[in-house]
This record gives sequence, C-alpha cells and structure tokens, in this order.
Amino acid sequence: MQTTVLRIGTRGSPLALAQAHETRARLMAAHDLPEHAFAIEVITTSGDRIQDRPLSEAGGKGLFTKEIEEALIGGRIDIAVHSSKDMPTVLPDGLELSAFLPREDPRDAFIGKAAKSIQDLPHGATVGSSSLRRQALILRMRPDLEVVTFRGNVQTRLRKLEEGVADGTILALAGLRRLGLEHVATDVMLLDRFPSAPGQGAICIESRTGDLRIEEMLGAINHVETAQALACERAFLAALDGSCRTPIAGHAMVDGDRLTFEGVILTPDGTQSHEIRAEGAVSEADKIGRAAGEKIRRDAGSHFFDGWA
Repeated sequence: MQTTVLRIGTRGSPLALAQAHETRARLMAAHDLPEHAFAIEVITTSGDRIQDRPLSEAGGKGLFTKEIEEALIGGRIDIAVHSSKDMPTVLPDGLELSAFLPREDPRDAFIGKAAKSIQDLPHGATVGSSSLRRQALILRMRPDLEVVTFRGNVQTRLRKLEEGVADGTILALAGLRRLGLEHVATDVMLLDRFPSAPGQGAICIESRTGDLRIEEMLGAINHVETAQALACERAFLAALDGSCRTPIAGHAMVDGDRLTFEGVILTPDGTQSHEIRAEGAVSEADKIGRAAGEKIRRDAGSHFFDGWA
C-alpha cells in the first residue's frame, strides 16, 4: 500500500474539514493520486477552545492558527488549510501562504427567525454575530437593533438561533455552500451595502518556505486570480494593522490584467465609516491594497482609531 504523500493539517469543525477535503480532492486530481496518499490531521486550536468571550478580547485571529502553525513548523504536517479571512497578516518565520483555491461567493448571508432580512426585523430585535465587522455593519443599517456575541461553528450558531438566543444571525455564504446549507439563508447581503471581510470565501494553504516538493504540488492547484485578489486585500488589512479588534471590509476583483478594490473601515458602533476605491494593474495588487490602506488611514485621522485598542 502506498505511503502517505502529504499530511494536511486542519481544524476539526465541519466547515474546516470540508475545506480540507476539497483541498485533498484537488490535489488527488492534479497529481493522479489516491485518497489514501493524503492524511488529514485534525488539530484543536485556542480559538476552538475559547468560546466564552469575543476573539478580540482573547487574542485575535491568530488563535485559530497558532497550534496548526506550530505543527507545520515542527514537521508534524506538510500543509495547513485555512479560511483566508482567519489568517493574520503577519505569519511566523519560515511559513508562507503558497496556494489559494478558487474563491467561492464572498457575500454574507442573513438567517432570520423573526424576519427574512435585517431590514424587516422588528424594532429592537437581536442579531447574533462574533464578527466586529458584521456587528458594525448591522448597526450602521439598523442602529435600533441589539447585537450580541455569537461564537461557535456554523452548526452551533444555527442551533443557538433555533433555541431563540437571537432573532437572526449572519454567516458567510461560502461556508453555507461548502456545507450544503445554503438553503437556510433567508437573505443574501449585497456587497455595496454589506461589504465582506478581506479574504472571505477563499481557502488558503500554508506551507514551509523553501519546501520545493510541496511548492510543486501546490502550484498545480493554485488559482492565480484568487491569489492576486487576496494579495491586495491582505495588503489593505496589513496597512491598517487589521485584527479582530478592527471593523474592516475589503474586496478585490480581477478582470484580465486589471484589478479593482473597494475597502471600508467603521467604528464598532457603525456610526462612522470611511470608504475607498482603487484600481490598477493586477501585477501591482499588493501595492494597490497597501496604498488604499494607507490613504484611508490618513483620511480618517488618528482619532478614528482611538476606540479600537
């Protein structure tokens, strides 16, 4: 029997496993290898264990990647599969994002119990979300609503909704689709009213820098347009020191050799926001995102960020 060719590290939630299985399927097809050539290693992260408070209070995005990256650095796994929006902008020394799968729909979906859309919710209704971006955007649309922290995987959040913890919640449409749960969405949020998080809908693969065997394997499944769009979005995020403490939205679109980017920053209560649009050659994706982040920071002024720390 053939030995394992590649060990894939992932979190253990149903969505994380679906993403790991998609990665494995693409690698199997690209390299004509059987399923048993790939081992999927489930790793529990700090973000999975901490469920009693917002991630912004517990340490930020890195809580979903720390233990997986330690396994990668230590050689226990060969690659790590992540949701791109969970990835910090600064990676540990010796690691890199080496491939992106074709991006799913980046939009958010509303799942309502009391109404089908945020606009139709009764006055003072409760919406659950663990994302500061979503919380700020909800309050920008409907300042009368009460927003409560909603942690857990997709199934946990849907169960909380059924139990009446909130009148509605918002989840990534991409995640619902990957789980075969798109039917639970009662409304899909348009990007011009409810812009997505940088990286939303994209699966990224992290590996050790300089591992030529792995680089060659991943090169066969890397989706160039998604990688270009994410380079822009992550540069925008990095220029704003983006973390779980900052409500930031950003989305890049690639059309041939051109790239268009739209970004938004908000105060946590949604009362103030600054938006920016930029475009240019796709070869300068990183530069476009970084310049947009620096400009929006200057335009907003340091006082805008005072409440983010």
